[in-house]
Amino acid sequence: MPSAPRSEESAFNQPIAGQLAGVGPRVAEKLAARGLLTLQDLWLHLPLRYEDRTQLTPIRSLQPGVPAQVEGRVEAVERGYRYRPVLRVAIGDESHATLVLRFFHFRAAQVAQFAPGALVRCYGTPKPGQNGLEIVHPSYRVLGETDAASLGEELDPVYPAVEGIGPASMRKLIGQALDRLPDEASLELLPAEMLDGLRLPSLRLALLGMHRPARDADIAALATGTHPAQRRLALEELLAHNLSLRRQRIALQRHQAPALAGKGKLASQLQSALPFSLTGAQQRVFAQIRHDLAQPSPMMRLVQGDVGSGKTVVAAMAAMLAVEAGKQAALAAPTELLAEQHLANLRQWLEPLGIRVAWLAGKVTGKARAEVMAEVASGAAQVVVGTHALMQEAVAFHDLALAIVDEQHRFGVHQRLALRDKGASGKSVPHQLIMTATPIPRTLAMAAYADLDVSAIDELPPGRTPVQTIALSGERRPELVERIRAACAEGRQAYWVCTLIDESDEVVAQAAQGTYEALSAQLPELRIGLVHGRMKQAEKQTTMRQFKAGEIDLLVATTVIEVGVDVPNASLMIVENAERLGLAQLHQLRGRVGRGAAASNCVLLYQPPLSQMAKQRLATMRETNDGFVIAEKDLELRGPGELLGTRQTGLAAFRVADLARDAGMLPLVRELADRLLADSPEIADRIIARWVGGAARYASA
Repeated sequence: MPSAPRSEESAFNQPIAGQLAGVGPRVAEKLAARGLLTLQDLWLHLPLRYEDRTQLTPIRSLQPGVPAQVEGRVEAVERGYRYRPVLRVAIGDESHATLVLRFFHFRAAQVAQFAPGALVRCYGTPKPGQNGLEIVHPSYRVLGETDAASLGEELDPVYPAVEGIGPASMRKLIGQALDRLPDEASLELLPAEMLDGLRLPSLRLALLGMHRPARDADIAALATGTHPAQRRLALEELLAHNLSLRRQRIALQRHQAPALAGKGKLASQLQSALPFSLTGAQQRVFAQIRHDLAQPSPMMRLVQGDVGSGKTVVAAMAAMLAVEAGKQAALAAPTELLAEQHLANLRQWLEPLGIRVAWLAGKVTGKARAEVMAEVASGAAQVVVGTHALMQEAVAFHDLALAIVDEQHRFGVHQRLALRDKGASGKSVPHQLIMTATPIPRTLAMAAYADLDVSAIDELPPGRTPVQTIALSGERRPELVERIRAACAEGRQAYWVCTLIDESDEVVAQAAQGTYEALSAQLPELRIGLVHGRMKQAEKQTTMRQFKAGEIDLLVATTVIEVGVDVPNASLMIVENAERLGLAQLHQLRGRVGRGAAASNCVLLYQPPLSQMAKQRLATMRETNDGFVIAEKDLELRGPGELLGTRQTGLAAFRVADLARDAGMLPLVRELADRLLADSPEIADRIIARWVGGAARYASA
């Protein structure tokens, strides 16, 4: 059992209200809305950036775009009104240069402060104006003649905004909280022998260094997240998340699971009946799964593989191991369209082997639903395919031994737990196989999926022609229309993907509806369909089925077609406003073509001018079709949030750590986690409580 936390530590986790001056119920409510509930939360509410008010810069030495603090006497004041009220205050200093302070929001009392000759100290970012450099809305104070305002000894922190609490009040509150930081011995959780040799400060010094950096602190290191104080905090945060997931894994391993250790006869029959041979990667991953399923403890394996790499076949062979043992397997997909695709494949492969594959989704109703539910409950349905409907309370399995979840990050955590619990009986739970077509960089997998074994199908089936990708400016749309006309005349099909449904004044993007109407007028000989997120589910499904059946030549769609649609005859993909999409999404869309033998093309249509990040994204898409390379680049450009999905276990919401920046620390984090779990499990629990808190209980989903 973990030892009880020290009494001092318990005090730090008391509600902020009543502990700090100026924090009554209303202020406490505003802090709580931002997740700031305890003193510890305030310590870990770190600055976004810093302002250097420890020195004065002569006005003549100011550089455009470089924040600085200056001091000068008011030389002239001018109030005007062009489009809105404006106040200009000219100040000069001993460098015989003038700086204009410009205000758009001001009161009469402020104007009165700026009497000619008054001494003003201000801070802000200069930029070129009509009469030399100016600062718009600087922070300032008017100094009295006897007011010898000293310069600060520390950089001023600028904290993330908390609605209803001003920046100055926030600084005061966090200052009070820091004054109550315990001594090093009480605060430090990592054993001294672990910190030795790391050349990192103690946790106390790291927190003080982040909130109150000295005037000579390395601002560049603080800005890039490479300062030793940041690295010390990031190390402990990464360690906490790793420990949390490992704890969940340990807890799960205490459960039993049915050992599916048969001879694999059905899996072999399936493999022999397939019209294609498995790749080496598929065989390797199936061997890993088979080894896991033969154990009496639950498998927790993530299989990642690029679009079209053959994950479903591997999942089907795993399901055969469960069926051979007289038990059931379930496969859940996030959309009906994707689930239907799995259903069609599994029925084609498994029904010739005498396996009953059942279908359970929201649209299966009435008598048909009752019949399926009865088959699932009796065990007559050996493999069950469906959407989140599988996870509903009324669904009861006879003996679920393997739960397969596709595109798992699109399900809520509770839904995945609900499916796992369908097979729970006493201490026994089903094995879990999780699949994703969004390749996850190794560094991210180490941090975010420490509770899972990770397999990669990193080889595409033979005969797949790589998709040729080009980027074109939007001005060349007419060329693309002719290209579509030619492709469809040859019997091919095409996608035109838009990023918005309706026209928007705020975002320059062609809407799906407008594009559909324009293309229908330009290409009257083609059968054109439209799919977007605001259509009823039945309408979307009907249009997608028509496209898959070849009854539609050109499909105009929003990104709803990103996952799972398999139309081998589609050989041309046009993505409108490609600069607005992330790499992972662009790669998923491109994966909708190139699924047949014909040479396929993806055209990324963009609106200039491009941002630097957009240029990098489009260049990456042109250079590689490898989803794992793209995932690494996506992590580098955008961080982990998009890759994990917003409903992941909260791991993307790091306070200090950045998985792309701090990837080099992960091997050390794993080593520290191993040592703590082996030698000091009670310390591991306290580190988890400090950084992760209640979120830990979901991590095993």
